[in-house]
Amino acid sequence: MRLDEIYQFVVKRGMALDPRGKQEIKKGLERAKKDFEAMKPDEKEGFDKEGLWNPYADTRILHGDGKRQIRRILVGIDMEIGEVLLAERLREKGNKIDLILSHHPEGYALAGFYEVMHMQADILSKYGVPINVAEGLLEKRIKEVERKVLPLNHARAVDAARMLDIAFLCVHTPADNHVASFLQGKFDKGNHSTVGDVIRFLKTLPEYKEGFKNKAGPKVIAGSEKNRAGKILVEMTGGTEGAKEILEKLSQAGIGTIVGMHMGEESFKEAEKHHINVVIAGHMASDTLGMNLLLDHLTREERLEITSCSGFRRMERGASKRRRKR
Repeated sequence: MRLDEIYQFVVKRGMALDPRGKQEIKKGLERAKKDFEAMKPDEKEGFDKEGLWNPYADTRILHGDGKRQIRRILVGIDMEIGEVLLAERLREKGNKIDLILSHHPEGYALAGFYEVMHMQADILSKYGVPINVAEGLLEKRIKEVERKVLPLNHARAVDAARMLDIAFLCVHTPADNHVASFLQGKFDKGNHSTVGDVIRFLKTLPEYKEGFKNKAGPKVIAGSEKNRAGKILVEMTGGTEGAKEILEKLSQAGIGTIVGMHMGEESFKEAEKHHINVVIAGHMASDTLGMNLLLDHLTREERLEITSCSGFRRMERGASKRRRKR
């Protein structure tokens, strides 16, 4: 499978499961096109044209010709210089790695990943938070995240991959869309009347079972397992954690329990203040689930050899697993 085919496939899969819906994605891409067309020639030179068809600034080919044929992929949650050197060492030992696939963004995808946070406003509006309120609260937080990533040395791992000439791709929001969609669907259809029911369900999934065994799995950090869950919101996509002030608005909108990957201390205090139960499913476990669901679809299209590292564990399900057994 060619590198550009993999890239296009994961973006399209992410769009298919985007909680905003196809129409909102289309509108966003149309706005990007209009903005580009209105730019002066010198402004267009620095414009990321990938954003004219790919709505996820945190998902990019970081190194490698799109026509490269890919068979063996080294997959991890964080793929930095150490993991790039690991890929090269594996190649030296005979395991020819064709592609480094990172979940968390690197390079210019890391520098601009805060841009995907705008999608959180549309998600919040679906759960009863007025869109003008959601956008207003998020704007300050997005600027904060932008300032945090601005001084980072984004290119270190990408430079290493370039010098060793190993293809490098990062897939963030498309994978997060998979885990958010999967879990939200389960909670919407299932009978999870208490917070304890939520925890017990998560522990039935292999990624969370593994995370729990390693003391990084599902845990109630606000509320109690005995509490009634009420309306459950899976908060696992949209770049990173939103504004802490949103917790009050979610409480007013009727959200009883949030299931997330992680939550900062200030947001935790707000959740407690407004009596929202918070279940931290586990960061690495949730990222692993999202990547596994995405890879299940990808490997149905093409036979690809996956080597796991950096917090990721390949756990196949459905047709992907059955195909490998044949």
